[in-house]
Amino acid sequence: MLLSKILLPTLKDAPQEAEVISHKLMLRAGMIRKVASGIYTWLPMGLKVLRKIENIVREEMDASGAQEVFMPMVQPRELWEETKRWDKMGPELLRIKDRHDRDFCLGPTHEEVITDVIRSTVKSYKELPLNIYQIQTKFRDEVRPRYGIMRGREFLMKDSYSFNMDEESLQETYLTMRDTYKKVLERMDLEYKISAADSGAIGGDSSEEFHILADNGEDTIAVSDTSEFAINTELLLKDGEDIKSLEGKPSPDGKGTIQIKKGIEVGHIFKLGEIYADAMKANVLNNEGKASTLFMGCYGIGVSRLVAAAIEQNNDEKGIIWPHSIAPYDINIIAIGYDKNKEIASASNQLYLQLKEMGYEVLLDDRKDGYGTKIKDSELIGIPLNIIIGKQFIENKEVELKSRSGESSINSIADIETILEFFKDK
Repeated sequence: MLLSKILLPTLKDAPQEAEVISHKLMLRAGMIRKVASGIYTWLPMGLKVLRKIENIVREEMDASGAQEVFMPMVQPRELWEETKRWDKMGPELLRIKDRHDRDFCLGPTHEEVITDVIRSTVKSYKELPLNIYQIQTKFRDEVRPRYGIMRGREFLMKDSYSFNMDEESLQETYLTMRDTYKKVLERMDLEYKISAADSGAIGGDSSEEFHILADNGEDTIAVSDTSEFAINTELLLKDGEDIKSLEGKPSPDGKGTIQIKKGIEVGHIFKLGEIYADAMKANVLNNEGKASTLFMGCYGIGVSRLVAAAIEQNNDEKGIIWPHSIAPYDINIIAIGYDKNKEIASASNQLYLQLKEMGYEVLLDDRKDGYGTKIKDSELIGIPLNIIIGKQFIENKEVELKSRSGESSINSIADIETILEFFKDK
């Protein structure tokens, strides 16, 4: 893609409203623009990252055996009345009326809708277990939207719902989803912790949260320094204790001592048990031909929040440092004098086409700006590798390779394999 053709409104300074690093950098890098409080338009550069994360999530969900559907964002009051959540959800549930004065809401989650689908279509234990997922826009009317897309009102989420005959089958699906979420975060090269958590408004028997470790995290978690144990501190504190008092205490799992970390919750998995199926009379015939209430699980991961969380964990004073798997582009060719020197333009175009044919996502910065502006924009956006074609090419047919981490190398433009090895190593 020619950079001159991209809608990329970068900013030197972030607006005053931006409080955390990810919000500032997403605005400065031209990834998003605010429409209303907690509601954003995703611009091309931001949307590419969002779609890459969405694809990773979809690939791992499909590999787990889950099946994708797409449910409506607008949901009727009647379904929410069955589970008594129409009133219980409070003001976070945005309620609307249609022209016939019928009550609906904008879906913050889809337990009621999917349970209604399953109870009307699945009749026998032979059709189970099922794990149904979607990747779809949600809306929660946060009392104080903040931190950009980190805590917006409208967001993209992967939510899935499993239906099982008994607790043993539910446990198997739950552990499969736990492993699937680990694979998603590991493919994104993110440091994370899985912590025991409160099930909150979703309800259920037990749940765990997936936290991306970051200094600006809203949640405080207690982790062991020698094991994988982690727990939300609110579940560990006794009356009168403060969070600092936990530091250095023996870990509840008997391994090591407690350290206090900040985390950004990006995923939450629940064992719901029978509460929703019982309320909505979702039954199937068991192997004895008798009606049996379904056991359910619920598994959510914030696709759009993962964009912000990745930035919070991967940045420096220059801008974003994307992990390779979710960078908007793999390589940026910075052509100095593209508009003035035919030799530079020709070499840049040829390299651009060659890299694209090899399967890389490539930017070609053909703008009239000088090197300073071009490299600063590339570092702000977080492109992993820059190939600089300028004075050295004219003199020696060489290009400078510069990784986002700051390492550089001089190579012949003809030595494409060395260029790609430099990219892979960084």
